[in-house]
Amino acid sequence: MNRPFNVLFLCTGNSARSIIAEALLRQEGGGRFAAYSAGSYPKGTVHPLAVKVLAAEGISTEGLRSKSWDEFAVSGAPELDFVFTVCDNAAGEACPIWPGKPVTAHWGVEDPAAAPGSVLAQEAAFVTTLKQMRRRISVFTALPFEALDQLSLATRLAAIGREADMPVT
Repeated sequence: MNRPFNVLFLCTGNSARSIIAEALLRQEGGGRFAAYSAGSYPKGTVHPLAVKVLAAEGISTEGLRSKSWDEFAVSGAPELDFVFTVCDNAAGEACPIWPGKPVTAHWGVEDPAAAPGSVLAQEAAFVTTLKQMRRRISVFTALPFEALDQLSLATRLAAIGREADMPVT
């Protein structure tokens, strides 16, 4: 392939989890990946705590915006190689037909925006989300893509999504 892999992270609101994943992959993808995020019912704004925890980690938030998945299902949209749902609602929805034949997987993460408690407790939930997504993206970017057929790749990606039970360090 003569271009980076195009990766789309989906969530319902596209304000927190998918935004964090997009920003992380942009930074940690080593130029091998073009990262995007979208929502089935986008909130229209990026959650301020998502911006705060990303910035605290030195991860660029430039250009991040909450947008509809419709942008990626039209003529002229990037040909997607991978589509990851990061919330259970998006995983259960009927997705558009994506350009290309992307490998899909569910990488469910609890919604940090729904965390109860003080602002500090909510911020801690965003930090946990960032750590979970960083671990998954690290494993993803280290995969030997050229040595895996589509079925093997799909199996590996699904296994990454099941890593949610691992402790976050």
